[in-house]
Amino acid sequence: MWFKNLRIFRLSPSWSCTADTLEAAIEKQAFKPGGSQEMQSLGWVRPSENSGLVHEVNGQFLLSLRAEKKLLPSTVINQVAKAKAQDIEEQQGFKPGRKQMKDIKEQVTVELLPKAFSIYRDTRVWMDTRNHWLVIDAAAAAKSDEVLGMLAKAIESFPIAPLFVEQSPAAAMTNWLITDEPPSGFSIDQDTELKSTNENGSAIRYVRQSIEIDDVRKHVQAGKQCTRLALTWADRVSFTLTEGLDIKRVNPLDVLKEGQDGSAHNDAEQFDSDFTLMTGELSRMVTELVEALGGERK
Repeated sequence: MWFKNLRIFRLSPSWSCTADTLEAAIEKQAFKPGGSQEMQSLGWVRPSENSGLVHEVNGQFLLSLRAEKKLLPSTVINQVAKAKAQDIEEQQGFKPGRKQMKDIKEQVTVELLPKAFSIYRDTRVWMDTRNHWLVIDAAAAAKSDEVLGMLAKAIESFPIAPLFVEQSPAAAMTNWLITDEPPSGFSIDQDTELKSTNENGSAIRYVRQSIEIDDVRKHVQAGKQCTRLALTWADRVSFTLTEGLDIKRVNPLDVLKEGQDGSAHNDAEQFDSDFTLMTGELSRMVTELVEALGGERK
């Protein structure tokens, strides 16, 4: 249930929407397997077995966007196209030119697509209508762009905006390391990356190893700044913060797992319990992290 990566956006405070209204808006985008000639298809699927396209618990919405992609390696296309080109050369008496080879590859692609395997990927989306966060569980910007693109087509007066903070994460993380003073409620863990601000882009990484303050200062004096830092919030959730304000490697700690009362009677109740726990903890964590970075920039 827990999101592993957080790409965070702002929901407009003036935007209000029920789960039913949102479901009606995205229903026309429900996932359908791609046709025989489609390389990729996108659509919304149920985020849990016991929900519609929008799963709602106490003002928290959960959605899931499915991407289907046909697996047709270029090596296979090239191999078949080469064989066809040889047959054509024998028939016409000379090798196919560049334009003819392009046409051959396009024809081969059309012929092979119906036989291609499909791979599926689901990207989960959390809308916090109470605290006005939109969070996408995606490590790459391309995946979150897919989600935002689909929502922009479905929702009139698009209510989602980038999150901007007063202090750049790189500057803040560098300062926390130099002073050995993380913001209140956070502690610094052992994974760190410092990267040069110069054109050479040299970087040094500390993995499962703490970095000494003197070493930090030497790296900063050499023109580096912290671009990735492992942190723990309130002894409850560990994560890695990046210079782009992305949160990666989110992991709930034992104190949260031990705190679950185990009162769920079935899988549906357990799903809702896990979702409620995750959204409650992560909403507080994101709010405090934004405050640690100087608050939102309007």
